[in-house]
Amino acid sequence: MEFLPIILVVILLVAVGGVVWAIGAYNGFIKQRNLIQESWRQVDVELNRRYELIPNLLETVRAFAAHERNTLEGIVRLRTQAQQLASTERGAVPSAQRAQLEEQLTSAVRGLMVSVEAYPELRSNQNFLELQRQLAETEDRIAAGRRYYNANVRNYNTRVESVPSSLIANSFKFEKATYFEVNEAEVRRAPEVNFGEISYRGDAPGAPAVGGGQQPGALPAPQPPQQVPYQAPAPQQQAQPAQPPFPQAQQPYQPPSYGSQATPPPSNEPYRPPNYDAQG
Repeated sequence: MEFLPIILVVILLVAVGGVVWAIGAYNGFIKQRNLIQESWRQVDVELNRRYELIPNLLETVRAFAAHERNTLEGIVRLRTQAQQLASTERGAVPSAQRAQLEEQLTSAVRGLMVSVEAYPELRSNQNFLELQRQLAETEDRIAAGRRYYNANVRNYNTRVESVPSSLIANSFKFEKATYFEVNEAEVRRAPEVNFGEISYRGDAPGAPAVGGGQQPGALPAPQPPQQVPYQAPAPQQQAQPAQPPFPQAQQPYQPPSYGSQATPPPSNEPYRPPNYDAQG
């Protein structure tokens, strides 16, 4: 009986902790859901601006490219359906049908911008160029807002499916949100890379001839290594000393000169002292 108060205190603490965690998890779901709605409103504003630009763009294209009537009619139909669905949802998180319509409209507008490249008069029209610039800026803002919205949806859906937060999500009917993605085949298709065929020079020794039964683009068959016959090394010759290019002439030895006066040759007469008496 003496352990009963301790057990009751532990149970009470666990219950209080569970309630506090449940309140925090519920508030976290509310915060993330509001963040998703706010991020979607930013995308919705840009989508409505695209709805306003499309009619002027279609009228300009129709004046120069009457052959694109089917493409123009398809864009008008998709724009009308998407705009009606947007007014029905009133800025709420988009449904799967709304996301699909916006994706089809994006693909149709891109196809139109590619097809008008065949009309030089239209590409030089100032009104069309201005509408094209505004539409490109709107598409860039839609793409940036879509990335931010999808990031918030990913965090929210992760909490909805994770344990134990999924218990709160199932209890209070927090359902998964819808992504706003682009599933267009032309956008997601990987680019084709062609490195070309391997070519050989006709003057290279041992190169296979082109068209000799080998399929185009196939790698060449490996060639066996050529065997070179053994050759004995040549005997080394003794190196000769290098001769100077200009031989120097040998000159006889000449003694150096110590002055401009020449030395008199020696005389064979005997030595005579000077006579000092004769001087007077």
